[in-house]
Amino acid sequence: MGVRLVIVDDHRLLAEALATALQLRGHRVLAVGAPATAVGALVGARRPEVCLLGISAGGGDAVFGELRRLRAERPEVAVVVLGPVGEPGRVAAAFAAGAAGYVRSDERIEVVERAVARVRAGEVAVAVEVLQGAFEALLRPLPEPDDDAVRLLRLLTRREVQVLGRIAEGEDTAAIAAGLGIASSTARTHVQRVLVKLGARSRLEAAAVAARTGLLDGVDGPV
Repeated sequence: MGVRLVIVDDHRLLAEALATALQLRGHRVLAVGAPATAVGALVGARRPEVCLLGISAGGGDAVFGELRRLRAERPEVAVVVLGPVGEPGRVAAAFAAGAAGYVRSDERIEVVERAVARVRAGEVAVAVEVLQGAFEALLRPLPEPDDDAVRLLRLLTRREVQVLGRIAEGEDTAAIAAGLGIASSTARTHVQRVLVKLGARSRLEAAAVAARTGLLDGVDGPV
């Protein structure tokens, strides 16, 4: 027996193509539309068993807000998100918003149909590799740049960053001047400006600030 479906996608052509493929397999498509944020309006007074919700790469936040509202108002409608798998955080966010399944947007129609059958039966539908990717992203997230580091880097000139790098290496004023090919008085001025901008009372404290914030991470070493 076919499943009653509503299909919403950021790209209407994709939604219509998916609707045609599922209708040919005996399912009843009650509505097709775009963009994905229109999901609440499209489900509306219709009584689908399953909603297929397609999101584009880089999208999701606004759509997941609509998904949460839909799940609160129509908890009987199971939602399968069709989206990219290169953004594992989106997979986790989809389930957090109330999705019952997550399928790669470029999957075969057979896989989509199996996901529809599973969520209709009250099960969760997600491929093992997709779930593993989401868990990896949650358990071992990529380090975010430290806000303090970003703020402090904006305060320093390129030359001052170079000076700070040499301070962190333990170089004194003479070594900094020689390494950068500048006069000792100029090097001393740069050091003082670095200390003032970092709010540091000593070179040691400036080096500690750089280490704590990761200020010099990804910055070329002393030149």
